[in-house]
Amino acid sequence: MTTITTSRGNTEVVSARRTESHDASDIISLLSHFTEIVFGSIDVMYLLEKSSLALTLCNEKNEAIAHAVFLDYPNWSITDQSDWESFLHENYINNKCTPLNTLFMHLFVAKEEYAAGCCQEIVRRAFITVPELQFILLFLPADENLEPDMGNVFEKMMTAPGSVVDTNFTLLVCPRHRYHPQLYVRKARLEDYDDLMPIWTRLSETLKETYSECFLADLIACQDEENQAVVCEDGDTAVGFMSLCSQVNVSLFQECFDLRPFHGLCKPHPEDILKMPQKLGSQEDEDKSNETSQVTETVSSRNFEGVHDQDAAVQKDGVITISHAQLLLDDVGAKDFKASATLLLKTEEEDAFRPVYRGASNAFCIRLFCIDEKHETRYFHRVYRSTLQSRSFFPGDISGTAWIPRWDKDFCVILVPHHIPEFHLIRSFVRAVPFCTSKLGHELYVFHRAGLLKSFSVRRATTNDLLGVKMLIKTLSLNESILNDLKIFTQARRDPDGIPVQAFIAEVLDQIVGVSVIRDEMDIEYIRSHYNIEDFIHFNHHQQEEHGHLYHFVLNPIFHHYTKHFLKEILRLAHKSSLYYPIYPQYVEGKFQNPCAHSLTSALHYMVPVRPRRQIVYPLEELGINAPSEQVSKDQSSYSLNHINRKLVLESKASINTRIVVVGASDVGISFLETLVFCPHLKFNNLTLISIHGLPGKDLLGSRHRRFLINSHCFNDEDYAQMSLCSWVNVVVGKMTGINRAAKYVVVSKEKKVPYDYLVLCTGQKYQVLSPTGADISKLPTNREVTSKWPQRYTGKVPSNHFTLNDDQDCSKAMCWLKENIVSSEGNVIVYGNTIDIYTTVETLLSLGINGSRIHLVQPPLSSNVTCLNNDEIESAVQEALSKAGVSVYCDSILAQWDEGDDPDLITCAAFTTNTKPFKLQCSAFFSFAYRTVDYETFKAINDACLVFDGRLVIDAEFRTNDVSIRAAGPLTKYSRRYYVDEWTHSNFNSKEIGLELAASMLNLFDPTPQPSSKPPECTDRLIPMYKGCKIKGGVLPGGYNYLHISKPEIPIRLDLELALCDHGMEIITGEARHGNYFRMHINKYSMVDSITCFSKEPFPVSNYICLYGQHERLLNDLCYRWNEGQITDLYSYFREPWSMAIYHDRFIDLKKELRQILMSEQVPGSTPAAEPPPEDPEEQSPCPPPLREPVLRYLRRHRAHLPMYAPARTAGPPPTAGEAAAPVPPGSAPPLS
Repeated sequence: MTTITTSRGNTEVVSARRTESHDASDIISLLSHFTEIVFGSIDVMYLLEKSSLALTLCNEKNEAIAHAVFLDYPNWSITDQSDWESFLHENYINNKCTPLNTLFMHLFVAKEEYAAGCCQEIVRRAFITVPELQFILLFLPADENLEPDMGNVFEKMMTAPGSVVDTNFTLLVCPRHRYHPQLYVRKARLEDYDDLMPIWTRLSETLKETYSECFLADLIACQDEENQAVVCEDGDTAVGFMSLCSQVNVSLFQECFDLRPFHGLCKPHPEDILKMPQKLGSQEDEDKSNETSQVTETVSSRNFEGVHDQDAAVQKDGVITISHAQLLLDDVGAKDFKASATLLLKTEEEDAFRPVYRGASNAFCIRLFCIDEKHETRYFHRVYRSTLQSRSFFPGDISGTAWIPRWDKDFCVILVPHHIPEFHLIRSFVRAVPFCTSKLGHELYVFHRAGLLKSFSVRRATTNDLLGVKMLIKTLSLNESILNDLKIFTQARRDPDGIPVQAFIAEVLDQIVGVSVIRDEMDIEYIRSHYNIEDFIHFNHHQQEEHGHLYHFVLNPIFHHYTKHFLKEILRLAHKSSLYYPIYPQYVEGKFQNPCAHSLTSALHYMVPVRPRRQIVYPLEELGINAPSEQVSKDQSSYSLNHINRKLVLESKASINTRIVVVGASDVGISFLETLVFCPHLKFNNLTLISIHGLPGKDLLGSRHRRFLINSHCFNDEDYAQMSLCSWVNVVVGKMTGINRAAKYVVVSKEKKVPYDYLVLCTGQKYQVLSPTGADISKLPTNREVTSKWPQRYTGKVPSNHFTLNDDQDCSKAMCWLKENIVSSEGNVIVYGNTIDIYTTVETLLSLGINGSRIHLVQPPLSSNVTCLNNDEIESAVQEALSKAGVSVYCDSILAQWDEGDDPDLITCAAFTTNTKPFKLQCSAFFSFAYRTVDYETFKAINDACLVFDGRLVIDAEFRTNDVSIRAAGPLTKYSRRYYVDEWTHSNFNSKEIGLELAASMLNLFDPTPQPSSKPPECTDRLIPMYKGCKIKGGVLPGGYNYLHISKPEIPIRLDLELALCDHGMEIITGEARHGNYFRMHINKYSMVDSITCFSKEPFPVSNYICLYGQHERLLNDLCYRWNEGQITDLYSYFREPWSMAIYHDRFIDLKKELRQILMSEQVPGSTPAAEPPPEDPEEQSPCPPPLREPVLRYLRRHRAHLPMYAPARTAGPPPTAGEAAAPVPPGSAPPLS
């Protein structure tokens, strides 16, 4: 907040924020004739799209009163945007402007009375927002003058002798020191204590957890050669404090963090062991492939020479080297210093190789840092240049640095608690990758003194750069690919397919420190149709050639804080506005999961992950020529898309270092992680997943073993590929066996400890090995005599031919075992249980070629009166298919015994009791689906941690357990009894929606962006949330029937009882189950689609049918009317008709919301009033009122690439009707949305 004075002498409190696209109308309203004189003709939306920085000032009423837009090239077309630096050097003297420290003002508008104060404030905010910014330039037509409100902000830059540019334009400059000067830094004195105490007091809640109240005074008083304290002054007042110490516990850091990029923070020593022993090499390569910086050699042996004036503070006899530091390039195959790729926890990790460093410590630390937030960015460069150097680096003292300690150190480190939000000081530091078992409750940030060099420049690559680039990347795993693409650029400027290629070099003092290769993005229509890229850009303002594809990006880690500038320069020099970077999935056998892309990029975390779009499954044959283009409908390998554009390049994500550990890769857990990962303004550095089999989705597409279990349709392989969670989440492979709430760590596989700040439990329920009752079948017992002993968990050694299938890995192992031991043999397979998974498993066994006579389906007594299919017609068809296949079915049977025979590791036969007499079956494989509950080891870990467990883990309506740091969700949980809803659990709801809501509830803890808060209504604290997403289950049942059931969240009730309810609604059924064309749709009393059941021999578009749930029947082309009139005989063909495609579109929900807002906000006329004669033209007799017609037409126009089957609206004559606009091209198709 800043107070400005208007031209009339009034004061106004203003605040600054980033300009959004919805501000365009406000900006246009402030444009004047003077604006056009100074800045030329302005297209506001285009300017905002291409801006590097756009700021808006608002008053206390949140009214916009001023706007400014800054770009990284001149505001008039004086020279090409890629050549302005040389242009300035040729035409102006005393010019220190570089692309790193300069922006150009392209627009400034303000309310007239606020203009003077707003111009000064907006310039000041620009310098605060961009710490590297030193100059703001403005080209002005030579015969024009700025108005006084702006003229006082800028000063004229002198032209060089002989320059003719002055005849056309005047160059004005606003230097940083006029509005945001750097602060004076000096050694701390005891008299500074009084100035610093108010700052200390404001931060006392955080600082007092570690330090006493007198600690600050002690640090100032007890300075010596190893401990120094400095302050920065604003005037004569100390506004910031920093305590420095030359002693660093490097060995502790080496145990907790991967410090290979920094040579272990030690000086080089001849006895250093940097390379792993040969015998461990292969395994270690895999183990570390998911950690940052795989390189083991120095960046370069060349020196930085020719230091500029601005870099004099870091030179040593005119030369500074970094080769002795053994700094490593980040082979960002993983995580670019963030550890976001998969980290594997192995029991043998203790014996894994780690480098051994014999040299002395090469780092000093910032022990304590505090500063008044108003001065934080002013402290930035001044303190860096003062604290990171020893006197030997200076040819002579410079003002304010005579106090500098004589420490011969290259690195400065700072430890930051996990819960502390990122502050300006550490944004130029590099975050060290913590080992996932690190017990140090802090983040380590590292800065190398060479990072202070400001001569970082970017240019196009030349043939002469090949050797330097080769030296730079020689230790990267994809160095040959980078070199090959670089050679393509230097030789032909195009790849073999004719696509333009561009390459760029990052230099510091003539040494190559980075390289990047981009191509033109030729698949932009596919990206636009398959990803939500329009969340970040407006396509209409970007030309085809302005989209680039980032192929390679390598940058020396000590200049990692220049990554965004490197990207900004690539966009400017290449004349691009957007860059895209895909990450393809890599299906790897075993435990290791790596992100695989063109080359691995340290720029990944400065880009935003782009959510994929739900795709329509088109009936291409029915659509014919009206089908969408191949660019939209084509199938290709799925990938995760990351994006950066000019608007985002100077917008920093908020780093969240809080350690969030998720236990269980269930649908809830994956949805939770997905929601956090796709927050565009947040970067979660410490997301960890503990899972028995790691991340799902690692297996090849279309694997037959997927058919063993019913599908929830929450996620599929394509979804996992488009998320690429392994790029953002650490994965610990193992099972949770303990929780230490006091020390806040999870015990994994009884050995390793994974620390957390917040623990999220979502393991779900799993099929357990069911213990036989032990009844002696020779005595002919019945179920009544053994029920008290059933069901119970089996505690002995599980026979090798006994299978409980809970995930893809279990199914895959079972599939392999069956192929090796059963398919070609004659033994029986017993499938035991009464869930729907028994039917999908039987069908999978039949599809493997196992004869039905060898399969025995044994069903225990039902625990309720609702069967798993809950549809008599479908059950009859399934039973008929089982009988036809020769599968034996036994009902109401309880497992009594299994006999291991001669081999104790195998079940050879199994005996069951029934309501009458027992029976016995020979057995070669036993599949158990009879007992699903919380896993015992999970229960024991929860119970031993004293978390309330009442059959399931007890939570409240906000997912909280009795420990504030532990959340839980999914079938693992139940609501506390105080809600009186024992029958409602998360099992009744959509797991994906549960995960999303869990993430939303926790984001409030981390998101620094102010969120509008609203008090919940009174008396709702005892109510549980009711989620609206549909429950889905689908699979292939015996007989080859494709089954799908979509229903609302509900407590299960028998279908015949539901049909008998007076307010049940309407049933629409076509086809018959035994014919394989059954389609049932339930329309509730509110005319909404309440449930859908499909049972078909032919495959059907599941994702399309999911979109039908919750729709009003009128939106489905007057479904009920057409059904009552006998016009619908087959719902499958009905929902393949062209009119329905709009409903399957992912933006259809936005159209519904817009239409609803219109209906709610104004009185919409319906039909023509009776007093007026109806229009003679039948085309004008539209059932759609005009206020609703335009949004529908706009929706169809905007998404014409996806919906070409709709006829475009007429451009001449009377306004088209909604039916006319929405009518599909094929004749005879009914118009939708009417």
